[in-house]
Amino acid sequence: MRQRTTTVNPSEEIITIGPLGIRFLLTGDDSNNNASVFEVRVPRGQKLAAPAHRNDAYEEILYGIEGVLTWTVDGTPIAVGPGQALCIPRGAVHRFDNLGTEDAKQLAVITPAIMGPAYFREAAEVIGAAHGGPPDGAKMTDVFRRHGMTVAEPPPAK
Repeated sequence: MRQRTTTVNPSEEIITIGPLGIRFLLTGDDSNNNASVFEVRVPRGQKLAAPAHRNDAYEEILYGIEGVLTWTVDGTPIAVGPGQALCIPRGAVHRFDNLGTEDAKQLAVITPAIMGPAYFREAAEVIGAAHGGPPDGAKMTDVFRRHGMTVAEPPPAK
């Protein structure tokens, strides 16, 4: 039987995806697969390069620490600032942008812990291979699928 050691930030790891910084604190290995916890740093004016998507089998909870991120959830923009929390339910199509004039930092909790650091490492590799251009859609779709997400269909043209 493996003896559990309780420590602060047992899965400390910083992953950079383009201009975004992700700092992992806890993974499924630390929480009996109940939760992944990480910080997301988004520079001011930064729009998310990844497509809108849905989480197929987990909730994503965001808590604002600094600045404001505008999350678009099922077509509705929701600004999340310091001291505010938002739960994105499974199946809801979502994405985020920093439309503000200051950098933003939010805490994210994924429950259960289906998505973890491996997703961000793989996404960083695909985005990095694009050398500033749009990432390979098929490769990103595959990364999303393997980590419990589905890329959303683009909205119909009006």
